[in-house]
Amino acid sequence: MPVLWLVLIVFALATVGFFVGRMRALQSAGGDSRNLHSLPYFYGTNVALKVLVPALLVLGIWTLLQGVIINNVVSSGLPASAIPEGSTIGLVMSEVRRVAEGLDLLVAEGLMSQSQSENLRAEFTDVRARLAEVGIALGANVENSVLKAAQSYRSMTATGSVIMTLLVLCLAIAGAGFSIAQTHKNFRARNTVERGVLVLLIAAASLAILTTVGIVLSMVFETRNFFGLHSWTDFFFGSTWAPNFRGDSELSILPLLWGTLYISFVALLVAVPVGLFAAIYLSEYASRPVRSFAKPLLEILAGIPTIVYGLFALVTFGPFLLRIFGDGGYLGIDWMTDARSVATAGIVMGIMLIPFVSSLSDDIINAVPQSMRDGSYGLGATKSETIKQVVLPAALPGIVGAILLATSRAIGETMIVVMGAGAIARFAGNPLEALTTITTRIVSQLTGDGDFASPETLVAFALGLTLFVLTLGLNVLALYIVRKYREQYE
Repeated sequence: MPVLWLVLIVFALATVGFFVGRMRALQSAGGDSRNLHSLPYFYGTNVALKVLVPALLVLGIWTLLQGVIINNVVSSGLPASAIPEGSTIGLVMSEVRRVAEGLDLLVAEGLMSQSQSENLRAEFTDVRARLAEVGIALGANVENSVLKAAQSYRSMTATGSVIMTLLVLCLAIAGAGFSIAQTHKNFRARNTVERGVLVLLIAAASLAILTTVGIVLSMVFETRNFFGLHSWTDFFFGSTWAPNFRGDSELSILPLLWGTLYISFVALLVAVPVGLFAAIYLSEYASRPVRSFAKPLLEILAGIPTIVYGLFALVTFGPFLLRIFGDGGYLGIDWMTDARSVATAGIVMGIMLIPFVSSLSDDIINAVPQSMRDGSYGLGATKSETIKQVVLPAALPGIVGAILLATSRAIGETMIVVMGAGAIARFAGNPLEALTTITTRIVSQLTGDGDFASPETLVAFALGLTLFVLTLGLNVLALYIVRKYREQYE
């Protein structure tokens, strides 16, 4: 049974259970809700929760683990001869899953019976051609060992799905029966529901925390594997980024870190002044009609996909700079040889970051108490003096937070720098030259059929962990600054 249908059935059982539980509670009280310990809907909610929570919890865990377990079982059964030279077990299992998917499509479209798919043999059938009938394209003929593994994969997946369906439905029905049986007028349904909701809230908060911990640990473990294969001194103190999947790679983060910080700095030079001045104008000078029109229009920039900014940098802004600073350009100088450069990516990224700075700064400035402005005016200060000496210092913690958010966004940006800054890892001070960033190299190292046992692929995790530590350090620094200045205005 498809997972969606199973979820709908569980929700249908919960809905029926809600009304049955509510009705049973009223019947036990003789139809008078005043004789109940709790309001009637608490009894129904208790039944619904005991149907939904166990069933959906098992469904989620089973769905997450089934594929991993089956993948490990099938891959362990593959003979060594099934892995061609230069390939990996991961690539072979990818082909196994594609073949299994193709067999499922053949059966679903009536081009092959279930028994035929189970008894198919690569020696007697052109499996590749049959799978091509349903749009599954393979690069080579399917070996018999791969076909058998795909058939085992399908069989185990089907068996697991049946067991999961039965278990989920049994849990839902058992939860409904148990909760309905305990429903009576003296049952403390409200207390039970509130404790259940509290547990769900704690579980949601714990899930978010554990997800963060899991992400960090995954990067830490893979980074440890990387440093077991490559020198950490070369990574942190080398001066060259030159990955070579045939060996002898130089994998220093310093050129990438320089490009990341340089492009982010250029972006902030654009975003912070423009965004902050826009926030001051909108909050202190603009009339209500102008503000109601300009603020939403400015925030539209935040909703534009970054790939659009990247295309703008590549097609429009980069060539514009090249026509000005390039050989034969308007200025007649040869400072720029390619449309991709630090300035191209940095300025376009700065335009993208303007709403992050302006919107947050505007909200913070508006949150400054009007009494502080009135006191300044009462002492004879002008509007500009009040803004400079009262409003901005009071709003400084929030403004620092807005700048930090923009900085983190700039450091983690990928598409704009891929399309606007180029892919050259080096130390360069000219903003009209091409550079690359850490995020760009992470994408590059993990794109394709890289072997996760090689340092050239594992270096992406070391880069990601370094980027995480850098961003965390910026957050800690900003928190320190915010607390320091906030104490002066509390």
